[in-house]
Amino acid sequence: MKVSLNKRILDRNDECAQKNKLFFEQNSVLCVNVISSPGSGKTTMLSRTILALKDKLKIGVIEGDIKTDTDAEKIRSTGAAAVQIETQGACHLSAVQVHDALTQIEAMDKDVIFIENVGNLVCPSAFDLGENKRVVLLSVPEGDDKPIKYPGTFAGADVILINKMDLILYIPFDLDRVLNDIRKVNPDAKVFKISAITGDGMQQWYDWLCDMTA
Repeated sequence: MKVSLNKRILDRNDECAQKNKLFFEQNSVLCVNVISSPGSGKTTMLSRTILALKDKLKIGVIEGDIKTDTDAEKIRSTGAAAVQIETQGACHLSAVQVHDALTQIEAMDKDVIFIENVGNLVCPSAFDLGENKRVVLLSVPEGDDKPIKYPGTFAGADVILINKMDLILYIPFDLDRVLNDIRKVNPDAKVFKISAITGDGMQQWYDWLCDMTA
């Protein structure tokens, strides 16, 4: 009987993901896996969220990047705990890496743990990290064809944030098409139109987070 290498990797990942999921359940921690393309505004969105909710929620962030701890430093500047995982070329985080990071970030004392996954709309969606919720961030400059080009990624999201709405008057972006395409692949997802720079639309996102931790 032949077992593919990919299957063995996914099986090992899924075993550890279940351990992570149990950890979050036992400690009443909401874990949110944030997936997007590079440059979509994940770190800016998270930084603004942390500052807006610092008096309501204790938030920690696990940062995934191929190299550097630039994003982790930005998160730490908000006062939140952050741990950086350098994947050394891998295009996604694994459940094992997240498991190892949980003790470094004192996750059991947090209300919310965000996992800022490696910038990629393909690989991260295939790896369960044990998260409670999955968020996909789509920015206006990326174009309006992403939900149809990457249906599996958008289909697995609990929330879809359409970011950089402050640029929609300056960049060709058919918002109606995006919303219709999202509904085709994921009719149950919450969709919030935001600008992480200006703060427009962010309150709905904050309210959703607070509801999930209530």
